[in-house]
Amino acid sequence: MKRPFELTVKEALELMEKGELTAKELVTSCLNRVRDMEPEINAFITICEDSALRKASQIDEARKKGEILGRLAGIPYTVKDVYNTEGIQTTAGSKILEGYISPYNATIIEKLDGQDAILIGKTNCDAFGFGSSTENSAYGVTRNPHDTERVPGGSSGGSGAAVSYGGGLFSIGEDTGGSIRCPASFCGIVGLKPTYGRVSRFGAIAYASSYDSVGPMTKDVYDNALILSVIAGKDSKDATSSPLPVPDYTLEMENTLKGKRIGIVKEYMNQGVDTQVKQAIDQAIEKFKGLGCEIAEVSLPYTEYAIAAYYLIGISEASSNLARMDGIRFGPISEGSDWQERYMNTRGENFGAEEKRRIILGTYALSEGYADKYYHKAQQVRALLKADMVKAFENVDILLTPTMPILPFKFGENSSDPLKMWLLDAFTVTINPVGVPALSVPCGKSESGLPIGMQLIGNHFSEELLYQFARNFEKA
Repeated sequence: MKRPFELTVKEALELMEKGELTAKELVTSCLNRVRDMEPEINAFITICEDSALRKASQIDEARKKGEILGRLAGIPYTVKDVYNTEGIQTTAGSKILEGYISPYNATIIEKLDGQDAILIGKTNCDAFGFGSSTENSAYGVTRNPHDTERVPGGSSGGSGAAVSYGGGLFSIGEDTGGSIRCPASFCGIVGLKPTYGRVSRFGAIAYASSYDSVGPMTKDVYDNALILSVIAGKDSKDATSSPLPVPDYTLEMENTLKGKRIGIVKEYMNQGVDTQVKQAIDQAIEKFKGLGCEIAEVSLPYTEYAIAAYYLIGISEASSNLARMDGIRFGPISEGSDWQERYMNTRGENFGAEEKRRIILGTYALSEGYADKYYHKAQQVRALLKADMVKAFENVDILLTPTMPILPFKFGENSSDPLKMWLLDAFTVTINPVGVPALSVPCGKSESGLPIGMQLIGNHFSEELLYQFARNFEKA
């Protein structure tokens, strides 16, 4: 029999509905698991034990009285520490926001609170989302629960690790170029980067505003679809959020795949893919064939320019967004003889190496005389990447790639070479500039037991279809 922290969201809801489990028992189980695991894993920056237990007791009382409750009543969850939470510290993984207490909640928090989910903590991440390993956090590295000598992926590494070991039944990550999908792959869970605008970004601390997407990280596909059904939708506080109606993503996911076409991107399978990753992907393709799918090779010819274009635009937007981090409006402020010196000291002392690197490069790319050469050229490539992707979906229903080209790597293995680290995102960064959805699903393990993830990519607002493919694969 599963311990409460091992349950999926669906299983926990069913047990609570039957009266076989209380919200307080479930929350307590997850908090005890966090207490046991955190000394070694370090997935959390902030733990909200008192408020979580208090809310769990309130939900149990309301359930006894037969009151109407939300769809996620009593379910403990976590959020990446880039979402503003009223009365709770929000750091974005950086010292420059240490001690910042938001006066309001992000829309994502409001929506989950409205469905009676219970926030038990905020998870560790690369500062401002800058990284693929959670080694760039000012609050220490997070370790992979499958092998503590290895990274959990990033930048939502704390969320991936927490879901993997049972520190909450789901988490909300943020994905700018793979920050949900990479840790989902490395930690053996399911992670969705939705269509840009499908979920409100209001109250999320920005990395690159035209890339950032809010998405769920869960133990299985059903839970992922359930959470998206709750958090998606138009938000008057976010002008980029889509007004399209939100379906119940759990309803159509078990429909047959017979006759559906899957595209295999030829450029992706030649870019230094680990042999064990390739083997797992090949086995997944065979499984899809057994489910009645047709397989076709497709080409995305501008793929070779994707990483360069992605980073030029991303770091340019990041340098602009981080200009507000001045120690005056948010976080600590350093000493100095005048305001300029205090401003420089604050940023110099509290930004980490990766933050500084991206600010400097982004500012350079936007500077007079260079913006046309770099930033505007990257935007032109972005348009070509989008045209590539849209054309591919004329012939296939979805695209299938590895989520990450390699297995989870050991700490320090790539940190001395920033460019090498950036190149690890080869299969995920193409997605965000185009704005389409992508879902990472476990598809096997290495010989040593490390998780391997498969990425399913769909056309704009095709999340229902992605869940259909993923759920059928998961059941098979």
